[in-house]
Amino acid sequence: MKEKRVPWFFVTGVLTVFFVFALLTPAAVADVNDARTRRLMSLLQYVFEFVENNYVDEVDPDVLVEGAFKGIFDSLGDPHSAYLSANDLRGLGDTTAGEFGGVGLYINKQPVTKGADGREMPSYVEVVAPIEDTPAYRAGIQAGDLIVKVEGESTEGLILDDVVNKLRGPVGSVVTVTIRRGPSFSFDVPLSRAKIQVPTVKQAVIPGGIGYLRIIQFTPHTAEKIAEAIDFLKAEKYSSLIVDLRSNPGGLLDAVVQSADLFFDDGVIVSTKSRLASENRVFEAKPGVLVPASLPMIVLVDNGSASASEIFAGAMKDRGRAMLFGTKTYGKGSVQQVHALPLAKGGFRLTMSRYYTPSGVSIDKVGIQPDREIKDAAFTEAETAALSKLIESRNIPQFIKDNPDPPSRQITSFVSRLKTEFPDIREEILRRMIRNEITRHMSSPPVYDLEYDTVLQEAVKYLSEKK
Repeated sequence: MKEKRVPWFFVTGVLTVFFVFALLTPAAVADVNDARTRRLMSLLQYVFEFVENNYVDEVDPDVLVEGAFKGIFDSLGDPHSAYLSANDLRGLGDTTAGEFGGVGLYINKQPVTKGADGREMPSYVEVVAPIEDTPAYRAGIQAGDLIVKVEGESTEGLILDDVVNKLRGPVGSVVTVTIRRGPSFSFDVPLSRAKIQVPTVKQAVIPGGIGYLRIIQFTPHTAEKIAEAIDFLKAEKYSSLIVDLRSNPGGLLDAVVQSADLFFDDGVIVSTKSRLASENRVFEAKPGVLVPASLPMIVLVDNGSASASEIFAGAMKDRGRAMLFGTKTYGKGSVQQVHALPLAKGGFRLTMSRYYTPSGVSIDKVGIQPDREIKDAAFTEAETAALSKLIESRNIPQFIKDNPDPPSRQITSFVSRLKTEFPDIREEILRRMIRNEITRHMSSPPVYDLEYDTVLQEAVKYLSEKK
């Protein structure tokens, strides 16, 4: 019995360090010492020790500790706070550094909700955004899609990090995900894992002197890349600017503050608020601006614009620097910190504060409404059913595989054949699907698409009429 208790003293030490370490402030440490918390900690110790010493099979105390940690974070009901294994920590470091292995998706666990009958609804994994030029992007997975299965296993009972680990694997190996788009549109997508290079910025000049700047993600290098892009646009004598944040899942807080600072000479960019005084901060622009305030500007957003991209969009809208075109943003307005646990292999990610736009508005779980809402035409019920069958048939990917650069005449002929087989799908949708499939397989795809991108079309029209 004595030998079995030795690991427990180590476990107790780890748990105590964890609580002291996570609560971070003198006031919080004082809370740990109050009578109620001491009773709860004693109860936790009693249960842990009882399970370790009395369970029918011998148990590894490290496994029990990890289970306890997971339970602590699960009890918060916050999909952004979680216990992280050693592998999770390494993977998170790869992602924020801008390079990792996987399929190229930013995902989030759906919050648990209740239906009209009071029962909990299934909670799956939602795609925040695909990363450009990755397997998931080329396969046509979109922001807002639900991953309901990975290799046939439902994601309903899995935590987010479990799903992330299932999507990652050896480069070249294949993982099949089941996607649900809308209430009933489901299909399987095989994805070949690859080494993911996270791009940050792309730029081009649209006819009429309109600069186009696509910010794909906010990494430590994004502000530098934006500055280089603006220098390019200046050399091309741009007279207005479109900043595209669609499907931008966010990134680092410091990176978006540095990026937004290029557009403001002073004033608040974003603030963070928390019950912890150390987390209450105001981020203001420094003197000096790269893009003059007189330059007309539009920011494009959608439901894949999340977190740091919402900070950027919120600052632009609140301070009247730019109009927002598109659809409402994702609504991820909380700030997490990642900490490694002392004396343990893993760590944790914890929501420490929420961020607020310059006008003092929190967009967490709400999102930012654009100044001009522009939506694609909704699919009819018949069109949705036909699209499901078309995607499952893999007709379009096979056509592009056999004809990597088809001439317009061949595309028109192929569209006619598809209309015969799928008469409920509009020809415009078929042509856009073919164009997207061609673009996904290009080594150097076009930076923008004025033919089918209705939001971009409206932004260009607005800026052209302002001249």
